[in-house]
Amino acid sequence: MTPRRKPADLSGWGRALRASMDVSRPDRLADITCAPLTGPAIGARRSYGDAALRGQGMATDMTRLDRISGFDPRTGLAEVEAGARLGDLLAAFSRHGWMPKVLPGTGHATLGGAIALDVHGKNHHRDGSFGQHLAGLTLLLASGEQRQITPADDLFAATLGGLGQTGIVLRARLQLAKCPGNAARVTENRADGLDEHLSLLDDPKADYCVGWLDATASGADLGRGIVEVAKLVASEVRARPAGRKVPFDAPAFALSPPVVRLFNRAYFGRVPAEGRSIIRPVSDFFFPLDRIGDWNRLYGRRGFHQFQCVIPDRNIAALREMLARIAASGLASPLAVLKRMGAGRAGLISFPAEGYTLAVDFPNSRAAAALIATLHDLTRAAEGRIYFAKDSLCPPELVPAMYPELPRWQALVAEADPERTLLTDLVRRLKLREAP
Repeated sequence: MTPRRKPADLSGWGRALRASMDVSRPDRLADITCAPLTGPAIGARRSYGDAALRGQGMATDMTRLDRISGFDPRTGLAEVEAGARLGDLLAAFSRHGWMPKVLPGTGHATLGGAIALDVHGKNHHRDGSFGQHLAGLTLLLASGEQRQITPADDLFAATLGGLGQTGIVLRARLQLAKCPGNAARVTENRADGLDEHLSLLDDPKADYCVGWLDATASGADLGRGIVEVAKLVASEVRARPAGRKVPFDAPAFALSPPVVRLFNRAYFGRVPAEGRSIIRPVSDFFFPLDRIGDWNRLYGRRGFHQFQCVIPDRNIAALREMLARIAASGLASPLAVLKRMGAGRAGLISFPAEGYTLAVDFPNSRAAAALIATLHDLTRAAEGRIYFAKDSLCPPELVPAMYPELPRWQALVAEADPERTLLTDLVRRLKLREAP
């Protein structure tokens, strides 16, 4: 039986972009395989902008379709429905000595969302993107046809990082990685400026590595922050209980420039000058913000934008220029991250590229939009690219140069969905499915 559709007013995680949609929420895969599709799939809506929105249209919420349908404890190969949350998969499989090889910054992201955006984690420099660890997919085309695809198929490369435009992922066969326990030894070190920050991120021995950035720092302190290097260890530690939810939309002064500067100074100072090592539950290391429910409400009713780009190694001067402009603006929030990226990606228009990725949150305002426009231009000039999972403001004319394989992706998507049934607001806004 086809599930009922209900009207809903939804947003991405940044809450700056919204859409009125008709949404169904099936309980079984059979509920969505009995007829041609009428719209794209959505998951937990942890992408920040409009990647999972379909204004004035229909969509299928996959979050109840979260079953583990198969698992081989000898090989670590698991078959999982697309609505499963990655944090739940980490908790379930780590008990058996296995875990997803790549995890993004939130455990609330669904498997289907991780595929649609070919997410990366704190180990991208070593292990590549999420899609590089998939053995295959069950894909429901817009016509109603189910197709089994593997990395050898062209449609696989169009689906990974393909923003849900080739069809709805029903199940995925995920190759898990061995893990010794549910703990990580995390070494934290201060970086007093950008050069030291990048040097610490380049540690060739680091299994996982991520930098927190004080985006308010300028002058000699530009690029200062804290770099965390982690290794999974054979320990069993009790995960801390989830913290409280943010109960209301915070007032504007909560993230005013003086407050952010004071917070960043205190946060930088929490790590001793000589550094330190601590044992943490893996969930705390991979998903540090998940302990704060609805933390996006800290940005108030107007929400926020995140800017995330990757800049090639050869153009680090552009990264320095971005940080200088952000610091001078006084607009950044405490959430700013720097990571080392390798070359690996699974999809034609997947985000990852070799270099450094910068992610910074800005409360939603005209001034922030103007600054982000400048950052987009700097990214393009530096031959970098922006991350569709975080974008809400990029102009469409910048995208083709950032994603040179876009024409090939467009051709494959046109074959899979000729009636353009699966369009989302992001795809429309960036004109991704228009002919080159």
